[in-house]
Amino acid sequence: MVDEQRVRADTPGVGSGAVFLDSAGSSLPPRVVTETVIGHLRREAEIGGYRAANERLDDLAGVKAAIAELINATPGTIALSDSATRAWTDFFYAVPLRPGDRILISGADYASNAIAALQRARATGARVEQIPDDAEGRIDVEALDAMMDERVRLVSLLHVPTNGGLVNPVAAAARIARAGGALVVLDACQSAGQLPLDVAELGVDALSATGRKWLRGPRGTGFLYLRPELAASLEPGRLDLHSAAWIGSDEFRMAPDASRFEFWEHDVAARLGLGAAVRYLLDLGPDQVYAAIAERADYLRGALGELPGVTVRDLGVEHSGIVSFTVAGVEPVQVRDLLLDSDITVTVSHASSTLLDMSSRGLGSVVRASPHCFVDRPELDRFLAAVAAL
Repeated sequence: MVDEQRVRADTPGVGSGAVFLDSAGSSLPPRVVTETVIGHLRREAEIGGYRAANERLDDLAGVKAAIAELINATPGTIALSDSATRAWTDFFYAVPLRPGDRILISGADYASNAIAALQRARATGARVEQIPDDAEGRIDVEALDAMMDERVRLVSLLHVPTNGGLVNPVAAAARIARAGGALVVLDACQSAGQLPLDVAELGVDALSATGRKWLRGPRGTGFLYLRPELAASLEPGRLDLHSAAWIGSDEFRMAPDASRFEFWEHDVAARLGLGAAVRYLLDLGPDQVYAAIAERADYLRGALGELPGVTVRDLGVEHSGIVSFTVAGVEPVQVRDLLLDSDITVTVSHASSTLLDMSSRGLGSVVRASPHCFVDRPELDRFLAAVAAL
């Protein structure tokens, strides 16, 4: 298992009596991440942003190398971004769509993805359709197979929804979609850093992720993975002098790899912090971290299910580090606020974030607890006691 003593010592936000259970929102970074960010900001104040960035060119290149190592890719297939949403939409809006094209989304797809799909469908004459769920709440791969035809242009898959512990059968769904000739984009916003991500095994064309959640990086960071052939063929909706070169008075040439989806201006300190976060995870051992998160979430899921008046709302067969629940007679927002009075941090997932799934289950909101590997058993028990007291 992961070295719990080390990760707690490396995390300034633990050990003060507080209980932090919101790594699915914005996690507590290890000390090396904050020191990296603050150190670079101080260097910019000393010598200016350009010189400070030039000093760290190798380290900036190393950010992509670290991400590529984590997801079994190559650095040229990675584009750095300021969020998972930006990464996802940059890819999505670059996919050509025509009238009659079909876009398939999952029932638990995140609101930002669904809104983008609906907007483009309205503009292009394409259609957005929902892939049915199976009896366990996962993407129904047999139903997906039956939906496929030559008009399906893009299939949007969600690895882990924001509102519960479900893990979708991504690899199986991606095989069906690509066999039918569609492009597959995977939203890995809630899985990067807590579940294994191997883009070769998953078989997806594109993948988006954020830095601030389970990877424990800074806010304002994210990345996009693009299958190598795709990275060299799609044209982004916006270009600048980093994503393309001006080679003649009326001619430009796009970057040959995923960097065509990047702009020259960016938060250098934040990207260095993201690199530090990914390297920290690689150094700890990703499989050990994933196992520790799963163990803590499984413990909470089982214990919450035994509390009178508490209903665990997680669907699926395989589960992630997100545990969703409701308390009879107490609104989820009130649960969150009452727990915060005891210095216990959870959050609430509202129906507006996952409208199709929450509406189908008749849920307006759920409480979401998401323990990372730096949370110890006494802290989990303090949270459980506080929920029981409600």
